[in-house]
Amino acid sequence: MLIPVTDPDDPRLADFRDLKRADRRPDRPGGQGLVIAEGTVVVRRMLASAYPVRGMLGVARRFEELADGLVDRPELPCFVASAEVMAEVVGFHLNRGVLATADRALFPPAAELLARARTVAVLEGVGDHENLGSIFRNAAALRVDAVLLAPGCADPLYRRSVRVSMGNVLAVPFAPLPGPVGAGLELVRAHGFRVVAMTPRAEAVPLRRADLRGRVAVLLGSEGPGLTDEALAASDAWVRIPMSGTVDSLNVATAGAIAFASVDPGD
Repeated sequence: MLIPVTDPDDPRLADFRDLKRADRRPDRPGGQGLVIAEGTVVVRRMLASAYPVRGMLGVARRFEELADGLVDRPELPCFVASAEVMAEVVGFHLNRGVLATADRALFPPAAELLARARTVAVLEGVGDHENLGSIFRNAAALRVDAVLLAPGCADPLYRRSVRVSMGNVLAVPFAPLPGPVGAGLELVRAHGFRVVAMTPRAEAVPLRRADLRGRVAVLLGSEGPGLTDEALAASDAWVRIPMSGTVDSLNVATAGAIAFASVDPGD
């Protein structure tokens, strides 16, 4: 349903208003909790996902590009505006020309995801939204069945994470890992996974010699501090990616991608 709008104060545009304000973030107390997709590629993935889409705002050309994905959604409000009106509504100039909002989807708890997975990523303390988005993009590309969030992780559904993931955060199931990280990893192990901690520590096994066959949980920590001592102690193996020169570590998303590609789930 294409609906032309010319007034930035139109109350029907409330979902899209002032997106830079802190209270619009889904991970802040009192925030609206909406999932926001930007650009045609990401919006297409949202339309194909389990997330209930509420509405769209964009310039006419973007709706023409998305027309095939909207055929079966005649009731979906699609507000058509100029780039200038869009900028006034959202609070910044949007180069990608289209936004969609959705309610959060409910995924099964961690135990249920583990029961049907072969490869999972476990993240501890990954608070950077761009790193989160990149990890989810890599997980979708490299056959990771689920992402489990140990304490200290940011919300993967924040707008920047969704954008950086190219919408793939909407396709990969995720859930919080209950309790402190040690107890959470015991749950992972109880479902038959070998927990492999990625760390640059010298005593870790080089990746090429590591056993990454079968059900593997790749454990990744934050930039800088890395994994906590509790997480390392609760792991089955420590694995490092050998470095050359003066480089001591890789970006967490890059390290994760290398580890994900090295897993042999045996299915």
